[in-house]
Amino acid sequence: MPGTKPPFRADHVGSLLRPSALKEARAAHARGAIDAAELRAVEDREIERIVAKQGEIGLKSVTDGELRRSWWHLDFLWGLGCERYKMDEGVAFAGTMTRPEGARVVERLHVSGEHPMVAHYRFLAAHIGPGQTAKMTIPAPSALYGRTGHQAVSASAYGDLGQFFDELGQAYRHVVRQFADAGCRYLQLDEVMIAMLCDPAYRKRMTDRGDDPDKLALIYADMINVAMSDIPSDMVVTMHLCRGNYKSTYMGAGGYETVEDALFNRTNVHGYFLEYDTERAGGFAPLRKLPRGKIAVLGLVTTKSGRLESKDALKRRIDEAAKYAPLQQLALSGQCGFASTEEGNVLAEEEQWAKLRLIVEVARDVWGDH
Repeated sequence: MPGTKPPFRADHVGSLLRPSALKEARAAHARGAIDAAELRAVEDREIERIVAKQGEIGLKSVTDGELRRSWWHLDFLWGLGCERYKMDEGVAFAGTMTRPEGARVVERLHVSGEHPMVAHYRFLAAHIGPGQTAKMTIPAPSALYGRTGHQAVSASAYGDLGQFFDELGQAYRHVVRQFADAGCRYLQLDEVMIAMLCDPAYRKRMTDRGDDPDKLALIYADMINVAMSDIPSDMVVTMHLCRGNYKSTYMGAGGYETVEDALFNRTNVHGYFLEYDTERAGGFAPLRKLPRGKIAVLGLVTTKSGRLESKDALKRRIDEAAKYAPLQQLALSGQCGFASTEEGNVLAEEEQWAKLRLIVEVARDVWGDH
């Protein structure tokens, strides 16, 4: 029944601002003042604190805030066996550049042993309260290829990109099954690259580097389908669509019409977290393609600033979206996480919690079954 299982009427994308105590511990660890075990103890304590805070606010979906990570995607990819390397330059966002770190494939992909983030899930699941669901967030498979393309894949490892995409999907399938075997029943795949294919400038860059943007959207969707092809019947997998989130900046713009077929007809996920906080994401018309039985979580509350939205304005936008998809197939969340990287967005921690509290309150007003 919608509202009683994920995605919930009031939900959130997952990442949270890194607390000052954690930032200080990371800095101390980097200069050798504390060891890995001492850093982990701070992480554990801060995760327990934010888990309790999410419950206090009224969220049923609870994450670890990605507090153990530096990046939304690279930490996972490094754990998948990809090489960690320093790029010539970072990735360009509006007005700023990221740190120049990357992941690349230098040998055939294979999963040997348990992915390190499965242990992250176990810790989270052990600390949630009654009525809460532990939600794990990982990058979608496209994160490995979409940023740097062929540069991410050594020709000595894969002379054929088709084989690379096949084996990347299979590597994900193994790890997703590891999460499932550890008890995870709510998994979110953060899919930036399909959302970026809505942007004409990004599509041109793909074409210029030798890729077909329309084919990429289908390849990315198919890898997600492979990734979730061995999940138990009671496991929910959603995807979050994002046009970039780094220090409150973004990478792309464009409505979902360009990729609506790949999203709604090709991908087998159970729900979609859709960025909708500004006109950069276009209008709600693509929701007319939302398949029956799936949930679209409307990312109407921006996580890029501390300005608190009006409840009435949010309700009006939900009403507008309901002209294209049934209200019972809709839910509410922030447009993205609050800290896709450890730097975090430009707002205070209390403003973050106020945003999440607002989401819960509006969802209760609109649906009543939260």
